Order: sequence, then C-alpha cells, then structure tokens
Amino acid sequence: MKFVSFNVNGLRAILKKTFIEDFDKFDADIFSLNETKLSDDSFPFMPEGYNVYHTYSKVRKGYSGVAVFSKKLPLNVHYGLLDNKYDDEGRVITLEFEKFYYVACYVPNAGDELKRMDFRMQFEKDLIEYFSSLNKPIVYCGDLNVAHNPIDLKNPKSNTHNAGFTIEERTAFNNLLSQGYIDTFRYLYPEVIKYSWWSYMFNSRKNNAGWRIDYYLVSEEIKDLVKDAEIHNDVYGSDHCPVSLTIDF
Repeated sequence: MKFVSFNVNGLRAILKKTFIEDFDKFDADIFSLNETKLSDDSFPFMPEGYNVYHTYSKVRKGYSGVAVFSKKLPLNVHYGLLDNKYDDEGRVITLEFEKFYYVACYVPNAGDELKRMDFRMQFEKDLIEYFSSLNKPIVYCGDLNVAHNPIDLKNPKSNTHNAGFTIEERTAFNNLLSQGYIDTFRYLYPEVIKYSWWSYMFNSRKNNAGWRIDYYLVSEEIKDLVKDAEIHNDVYGSDHCPVSLTIDF
C-alpha cells in the first residue's frame, strides 16, 4: 500500500495550482492533507474512487483542518483524540482498518514567542493516551511541527529557542517514539538530509534552507513491513512538500 501526506497550506489555493495532477500521479491508497484551512463542512475536492473524510476548525475560520482520502472503505472513522478532543480545531482523523489504524494529524504549532507551548505539550500527552487506547498497529502521519534532531533542519544552532526545535518539543517527540514507534524515513535513511518545509522568506526553498517536520511513524511491531519512505521535494504548490510511505499491508 502507498500512503501520502501533504500539508497544502490552504486546499482552495492549491487546487488552483498543480495539486490535482500531483494527486493523480501519486495514485495513493490513502492520501491525507493537513492545513486545509476550510471554514465549514463544504469540501471542494472529491476525487473519483476515494472515500473522503474531513474536519475543519470550528473555533477559528480558515485555520488548521485535516482531510483523508481512502480507496478502501474503513471499518470506522474517529475525529479528534479521546472524547473527540481537539476536533474543535480540526486536528486529527483516524481511519480504522482490519490490520491497522491510520491517524492523520496536524500537530499544534507552539507559535510566536512559544505562546501555545502549554497547549502543544498537553496535546502531546493526550496523543500518547489516545494511542494507548488503540488495539492495532498504528500508522501516524502529518505535519508534526517538530524537527527531531539537528540533521532535520538547515540551521539548528540559531533555532534552538524557536517553535519546532525547542527542547520541550523534541523531548515530547522522543517520548512518543519511546512508546514503540518508528520514524520511517530516519529508520531507512539515518544520514540522508532532506526537508519537507521551507519558509516563504529569504528564498528558503531555492536555497534548501528547510526543516523536516512532516512524518510517517509506524508502530515498532510493523517496522519490517516498511518498504520505503520518501520526501517528495520536487512537488510544489505549498510551503511544504508531500511525504509518503510504502508498506506491505
């Protein structure tokens, strides 16, 4: 099976670019989006052959939002974490299948001056609690808003106190991995430098001054099923690029 995750930074905006062509080329079994930035239940992209699930922020228009397109009909669909927590911001969608759960997530950003750090840290704790309630292997993906190690961003020294590379966020990511999860790209490519997000400022993408903050994690028990994990930085249209996972389900 092939899975793709893409932070589109506004679905309506990227639909005016090459997104539909890129979507079709991937021909993914499951394709998930982050940061759709929709304001209501209407959804502007319904590709043939896919079951479509989406959620949006009810507390702030044009903010956050996750969508999942699946060729196979899931057994169940869940929004948010336990008790649907964080679905008011449209953060998480889980699809349950026979052998695994697919969790598409847009993790909260700690924000300017780290104003949402407490909210972010609570989310991380609640995520681990939610995962512990699931009784099958997990495929977890999305914009996780953290560069795990110095190899995962161009300028680590100057960003140690900035959102996405603070010790608090990196420790939370370590805590998640310690619960039995594998960063599939780094598992397969321990020394490869590739990024999935670039600031719109300072010609960052042209200069490849980026961050790797988009991931596919899997439960350790299924790591041997992972065939490939890729970062598709030749795909444009957003300040992020898609990431993908090929797995032998």
